[in-house]
Amino acid sequence: MNTPTRWKLVLGSEADAQNALPFDADYNGMDDVLTALYDQQPERKAGLGGSAPRVSRWLGDIRTYFPTEVVAVMQRDAMDRLGLHQLLLEPEILRTVQADVHLVGTLMSLSRVMPQKVKHTAREVVGKVVKELEQKLSNPLRQAVQGALSRAVRNPRPRYREIDWAATIRANLKHYQPEQRTIIPERLVGFGRRGQALKEIVLCVDQSGSMASSVVYAGVFGAVLASIKAVKTHMVVFDTSVVNLSENLQDPVDLLFGVQLGGGTDINLALGYCQQLITRPTDTILVLISDLYEGGNEREMLKKAAALRAAGVTVVALLALADDGAPSFDRRVAEQFAALDIPSFACTPAKFPELMAAAIQGQSLSALAPA
Repeated sequence: MNTPTRWKLVLGSEADAQNALPFDADYNGMDDVLTALYDQQPERKAGLGGSAPRVSRWLGDIRTYFPTEVVAVMQRDAMDRLGLHQLLLEPEILRTVQADVHLVGTLMSLSRVMPQKVKHTAREVVGKVVKELEQKLSNPLRQAVQGALSRAVRNPRPRYREIDWAATIRANLKHYQPEQRTIIPERLVGFGRRGQALKEIVLCVDQSGSMASSVVYAGVFGAVLASIKAVKTHMVVFDTSVVNLSENLQDPVDLLFGVQLGGGTDINLALGYCQQLITRPTDTILVLISDLYEGGNEREMLKKAAALRAAGVTVVALLALADDGAPSFDRRVAEQFAALDIPSFACTPAKFPELMAAAIQGQSLSALAPA
């Protein structure tokens, strides 16, 4: 694409009213889909926004002309600029959309008004995204957590069923006896008692509308953590009320449809609820996923956070769990958390396994925060 053509696409065809730089067929199509979305004329907006068939065709066209990451951006812009949220409630539209985390967030926000005829299709779309995320993220998280547990938990005199044979062999390789072709295990390495959760993890997730992507990733990670027997996982979501979704962790799609995006934020109420769940403070990691804009009692919230730390709970505040860059957050509250030895920082999904491993091993989490 030459520079004049690029500028004509950026500025729109009206910038070249005399058509001094004619497009070839491909660029004409590209210009049409860009004009339908970004032309500010009211009749343009009404034309695309009011017709489901045209939206379906437009959604197909943008995938013809643009790569996947650009398609996702244009879809989000279309929902905001052209009022497509309502049209996404139609199954035939849903099947044409490029599914991603942001679309899942949109469907979650529409779940309360979604007609029955579209719920099955919406679940298919959400299920597809969740499955892709699990395939990408589950193994790194599982390996990081299990590896951290094996290093963090000490059981010097394990019973037979508690022996970690792989770790025991590695620890005693120096005692290999060539004549007998065997290893003399002078030191046994074991986990905690069989069936006992070695660590408890509480994911306390702000479900206000701005946290949609973070809620999706938290749901996926929560499901993965719940599948690890050595970890007991709680999933708590909140706005101005609190809901415990721990029982839904076996099915992250059900969990996400149990989230009601929107509403205010009462972190104080959420921390108070989490305090009641915690039975072994020194073995508990509480991950507060929130932008820290407190709509409840800030003073009481800070008291509860201080009490959790004083009891030995490892607390970390994730301002976002997403790839969306630097989030908006309440810096003053983050500074007050820092004074309580509660680090606050945004975390990408790829970094979350490293975060959990460090927390399990009792390492300083501040080192993971950006400078």
